Amino acid sequence: MKIAVVDYGMGNIHSVNKALQLYGAQTLITNNPEVITSAQKCVLPGVGAFDDAMEELKKQNLIDCLHEFVRLGKALLGVCLGMQLLFEESEEARVAKGLGFLKGKVKNFKPSDQFKVPHMGWNQLKKIKNPKSKAQNECLLLKDIPDNSFVYFCHSYYPEPAETETVAATTAYGMDFASLVWKGSLYGVQFHPEKSQAVGLKMFENFVRQC
Repeated sequence: MKIAVVDYGMGNIHSVNKALQLYGAQTLITNNPEVITSAQKCVLPGVGAFDDAMEELKKQNLIDCLHEFVRLGKALLGVCLGMQLLFEESEEARVAKGLGFLKGKVKNFKPSDQFKVPHMGWNQLKKIKNPKSKAQNECLLLKDIPDNSFVYFCHSYYPEPAETETVAATTAYGMDFASLVWKGSLYGVQFHPEKSQAVGLKMFENFVRQC
């Protein structure tokens, strides 16, 4: 199983890479469009600002190859900022639009005395019970992961999908926000599975062996 880990200078790529290798993946840390397109699966990590990330993807000629990858129906996982880039736009961005694979907008948490921004630390995943969605029963990324499992977050922005049926799990932080999205072969997690111990490793195993 060849999995491309996209290296555009803004991701926690080495921890992600090691986690994938635990489950037999042949990982390719790369910014080569041809290598990415030829891989069987792809992980788009991300740490930092939305505008900067989209600018780096543009500079390195990675936008078109990511679109081609998704068009081919191959499994792609966006992590943290990488998840946010899957959407159409972000309140953080001054000029850049997102990749537009998922409809919706990334929004900023509103700080309060009770809920500080950024949202940082351990919090729970609540598997969605949306009658319009099949995600609760079919999202392979969540296979054998118990409801209300804890994962690790570090973010100031969160996605608000326009298509509610893409939400596979939510997390409560002053409100319920989409913390895991899924549409076909496209997956996105707002938390850091590479920092989420056993639960996060199980998700990487699921991505390698199930998705």
